Amino acid sequence: MNIDPYGGDILRGHSRAQAREYPEMAAEPGMVVEVRGDDFVGAVLGVDKTVYGEVIRLEDRYGTQRVFNLVKGGFLYEGQPVTLTRYRPKSQPQRSNSGSRRVSNVEAKVAAPSRIWVEGIHDAAIVEKVWGHDLRVEGVVVEYLEGLDNLPQRLAEFGPVEGRRVGVLADHLVEGSKETRLTQTVGEHVLVTGHPFIDIWAAVKPERLGLRAWPEVPYGEDWKTGICRRVGWSDPKEGWNRVYNAVHSFRDLDSTLIGAVERLVDFVTTPELRKEDLL
Repeated sequence: MNIDPYGGDILRGHSRAQAREYPEMAAEPGMVVEVRGDDFVGAVLGVDKTVYGEVIRLEDRYGTQRVFNLVKGGFLYEGQPVTLTRYRPKSQPQRSNSGSRRVSNVEAKVAAPSRIWVEGIHDAAIVEKVWGHDLRVEGVVVEYLEGLDNLPQRLAEFGPVEGRRVGVLADHLVEGSKETRLTQTVGEHVLVTGHPFIDIWAAVKPERLGLRAWPEVPYGEDWKTGICRRVGWSDPKEGWNRVYNAVHSFRDLDSTLIGAVERLVDFVTTPELRKEDLL
């Protein structure tokens, strides 16, 4: 490419003398950024005003908090230099956390007869955080099984029939797994979907937590404890707090989890949909 050393607007001066422009981005709490020239990577805690101007507070994966000036082009977001600005939340978002149209001034319906079951309390918390608005509009209750091994007994107690369906969200739903074998004979009024990860933590995009990827944990080692040991978190309690706080909307989740939950919501709220249509 040929560059004209004398190019540029004569009134603005030569292009080499002009300050570089960077895209502006609101520093939304929880988003992960890197400080240029410092290599500090952390989640945004907030922006504060000082006598010297606005500063941003960041926390890295080890819990270390630092403060930086909001300089132009001073940060990297997903590898691209940006200028961060103060985040100003909208009073009423037009979209829910799941991406659906938010219904204003709606009261939760009386619980519908159908249910969505998840394996554990962490699964329930993430589903509620992202799809809670949608489920309240439809009156669908999310309950947790405390393990997929309890599914046969719970189904026998619940007695799914037409108009009283059950949608089940399963972890590690891959061919040949124990979870898949447990869900092969559940009946026409029960739909089981899931994601391929061993735990719902791993369905959260790792970059949202300042990680390049979720570490591999050998078979036989407690997965959550192994993850915490490898990324420097003190224990699974701290790990869960970080994972939960990193989730703000469907954009923070792997597409396999998003698709699985959306199919379950459709199954328990749309009677005319057949199970075969969603598999």
